[in-house]
Amino acid sequence: MSEKVREKGLKPVYIEAFDLDDAWFQCLVEILEHGYVYKIDRGSYVGQHRLEFDFITVRVKNPAHQIIPIIPEGSGIPAPTSMDYIKQYLQYLLTSSKTETEDYTYGERLVDPKIKIVEEHNGRRMEKEMPLQCNQIEEVIKIYKTQGFGTNQAIMEIGMPSDLKLADPPCLRLIDTRVRYGKLHFFLYFRSWDLWGGFPSNLGGLELVKQYMADEIGVGNGEIVACSKGLHLYEYAWELAKQRTHKSDVEIKSA
Repeated sequence: MSEKVREKGLKPVYIEAFDLDDAWFQCLVEILEHGYVYKIDRGSYVGQHRLEFDFITVRVKNPAHQIIPIIPEGSGIPAPTSMDYIKQYLQYLLTSSKTETEDYTYGERLVDPKIKIVEEHNGRRMEKEMPLQCNQIEEVIKIYKTQGFGTNQAIMEIGMPSDLKLADPPCLRLIDTRVRYGKLHFFLYFRSWDLWGGFPSNLGGLELVKQYMADEIGVGNGEIVACSKGLHLYEYAWELAKQRTHKSDVEIKSA
């Protein structure tokens, strides 16, 4: 690493957006200006390059206003998500169902988390799951309804220490919550986050979860504040991002 690169330091970015469409658009603009290019050594698409923020915080003031990105008619840009897809994705967040090929789902971690135990018996590898008996969504609703809003303990966790051993560990790690000023707010942390293909669907689905929880608690629907040190664009999406933001003249360079 050159002295020039070493002296640069991190460049945190902060975005305030009106709704989820605005948040996505602003993130595209900012990543083309401030993204860091690197080759992927471990993770999805090993060997390819990612354009990534050093760290970003996105505050969305009215996430329910426009949930999916608006794509101009006739632009030829493929829509990154749809309301139909987000409504299907909501079931992925609210139920524990998963396929045999999945190590986990966000919904399983939220409503029926389990610890996987691996044992060796006579040279044979045995796996079993131990349910934790904790529906985090319902527990958070219960805390607010029965014990009041003045707490910092109503947090839902996706990540587990053992995820380090997975080939594809969860991107979303924490869903922290707060009821303040009469509304339920979400505070999210993503360890890694695909800006083009993941951001719109993830936030759209989580917004619907927040709306459900707010209604159950009996409060208004509030803001989303999301942060990540891994919000990125894969190479295939670089030109799409330029086209959507009308920044075709931006040159993406490696550090």
